[in-house]
Amino acid sequence: MYGEDVLRSRRPRRIVPEMEAEPDLVVEDADSGFCGAVVGFEHGAVVLEDRYGKRRNFPLAPAAFLIDGQAVTLRRPSAPAQQVRRITASGSIAVEGVRARVARGSRIWVEGLHDAALVEKVWGDDLRIEGVVVEPLSGIDDLAGAVAEFEPGPGQRLGVLVDHLVEGSKESRIVASVRSPFVLVTGHPYVDVWQAVKPERLGIRAWPVIPRGQDWKQGVCDALGVADPPEMWRRILSSVRSYKDLETPLINSVERLIDFVTDPSDGAA
Repeated sequence: MYGEDVLRSRRPRRIVPEMEAEPDLVVEDADSGFCGAVVGFEHGAVVLEDRYGKRRNFPLAPAAFLIDGQAVTLRRPSAPAQQVRRITASGSIAVEGVRARVARGSRIWVEGLHDAALVEKVWGDDLRIEGVVVEPLSGIDDLAGAVAEFEPGPGQRLGVLVDHLVEGSKESRIVASVRSPFVLVTGHPYVDVWQAVKPERLGIRAWPVIPRGQDWKQGVCDALGVADPPEMWRRILSSVRSYKDLETPLINSVERLIDFVTDPSDGAA
């Protein structure tokens, strides 16, 4: 009978370095090969986001990650949470400890409830700090009449976000009837605000092309095998975490409207 292998017992153990999972640190999951930047933590796991915006959670297990091909063990940063700057969904630096501002006289109008919900989810923090209220319309067929009733003027500006605002469209003709230095109308080229969400966030390559004359939302549901528009909308809204999940034309339009209705030179309170 022979005892324990003396040589084997003297082999040096591999030492795996530990690193703090600081925001934006790029690592690779050793098992799956998923590579992404650290964007947060959920339920004891680190959240990684790859260059396409896809996010996955991974347990903080020993030697579970690779940096430049070398195994590392990640741990949560030891810095106090209050020292970490929070970024809002719109990409702004969050202003902590400040109460929402009393609503301005100025407003932002959007076409419907879905538009309002999407704007709130991404720009809600900014709008509350600025005291800007977003109100949904029931379409824009009588936009000129609604604007006249609002009576825009100094300290009471109006920004309007319009779907499918392209040259030659019905929407472009309606918008042309609105003329006031205290009103700004912007828009995006998509048939509906649904299309302003990047399709890959929903696991599809592109939004379905729906023939003219067919209800667009129902056509999308039929093409994607979704029960009905309310269910489709729940999926769309839950897929949006920040401005990165939206198409650039919508982002630019909303940012312009916020800047317009909060213009300090207007003398608004």
